[in-house]
Amino acid sequence: MRKFLSLIALVATPLAAQDFSEGSEAQSWNLYAEVPARFEATVVDVLCELSGDCPENCGDGARQLGLIRTADDVMVLPMKNSQPAFTGAVAELAPFCGQVIEVDGLMIEDEELGARNIYLVQRINAGDADWIKANTWTKKWAEAHPEAAGKGPWFRRDPRIKEIIATEGYLGLGLEADETYAEENF
Repeated sequence: MRKFLSLIALVATPLAAQDFSEGSEAQSWNLYAEVPARFEATVVDVLCELSGDCPENCGDGARQLGLIRTADDVMVLPMKNSQPAFTGAVAELAPFCGQVIEVDGLMIEDEELGARNIYLVQRINAGDADWIKANTWTKKWAEAHPEAAGKGPWFRRDPRIKEIIATEGYLGLGLEADETYAEENF
């Protein structure tokens, strides 16, 4: 319990205490409360850190990953990569499980909303290697779903999404609700 409370305190620590924008080359998304942030951190499995449930290799991409910032031991929660959809942070960070890396991206921080340490990772540097762009999620998705090849956005072809729509409808309320909505609105 003590470890859990300590980690909650770390996640809740305000970013205002330090400025991580120096040297950042992050591209703005024009999001409310975004601030460029470049820092060194260890890639961790969030559930492992909070509960002690620690599968090998951070769950092989099936778990939410976090960044424990070296400068202040604060847990930062990466929610997306540099691609347009809010996806990809786990795919980008999974190869670095347990490693200390440097990241560059955008931090979302707003005291009034209670948003703290939400991160959009755009670039990653591991050791002596060059910076890599955090933009591989759709390529990795396409490799994992060759049966869904085609034009248009990935989510229109994703077999998992198509299966859910087939049973729950586009609105998630069932096929009858979709039919009723279509009749009333189109």
